[in-house]
Amino acid sequence: MVGNDAALVVRGLPEVGRACETAAMLLRTPPDSPTLFEETPFVPDFSLELMARDAGHWPVAGTDEAGRGPLAGPVVAAAVILDPDNIPPGLDDSKKLSLKQREALFAMIMATAHVSIASSGPRLIDERNILRASLDAMRRAVIGLNIKPAYILTDGRDMPPGLSCPGKAVIKGDSRSVSIAAASIVAKVTRDRMMGRACTVFPAYGFAKHVGYATKQHRDGITSHGPCPLHRMSFRPMRKDPLPEDDLADLQASDITLTP
Repeated sequence: MVGNDAALVVRGLPEVGRACETAAMLLRTPPDSPTLFEETPFVPDFSLELMARDAGHWPVAGTDEAGRGPLAGPVVAAAVILDPDNIPPGLDDSKKLSLKQREALFAMIMATAHVSIASSGPRLIDERNILRASLDAMRRAVIGLNIKPAYILTDGRDMPPGLSCPGKAVIKGDSRSVSIAAASIVAKVTRDRMMGRACTVFPAYGFAKHVGYATKQHRDGITSHGPCPLHRMSFRPMRKDPLPEDDLADLQASDITLTP
């Protein structure tokens, strides 16, 4: 029965189909097989969205951000409402995809879904800390959607504050929900393009190559030329004074690493 169900879903929604096939394989596996004890990777699907719809919440938006860790540039957030009848195949956590895959999926998402993008710049990050700035960007991305969502799925441990509808924070959400995965791709591609343009204004740092992350080239550029207006002065190596205790608590709770 599970196998038949999986075959039906494969034709309708590939991501769910792969998950069903994995479940069917595990059901056929002998109880003493080591396969049962291996970690099965998450495959994004539409199940969380359908659960929300069954509970009376529709449409559902996924939201995610890109750029928490870099030393420079904005943190960019996206909110996406997918068309359940036209979900781009291959959606996944943007970090698992190649540049070519991200660009192709970005084009498909923009052509088929409702999308909103927002960002928090370096000064806001320095003033409010990276966690609060990220959540605020996600909040503004959700508010900017041209269709009002009835439910929000967000990646991570924290929901953006100030939303007018319920939602759920999903650990590893970009590997579990196709809506969050789509948002992660939109945010990543948008931010990478922004940093590529920034490289033409501040060529000494090589932003087009590392998009603001703490590579040796980037650190050498800071050492030679000092920080530019895109640098986050609350991040090392620019930061001179320790962060306030409440900021440190927020950063620890959000599992963010500021230093390379």
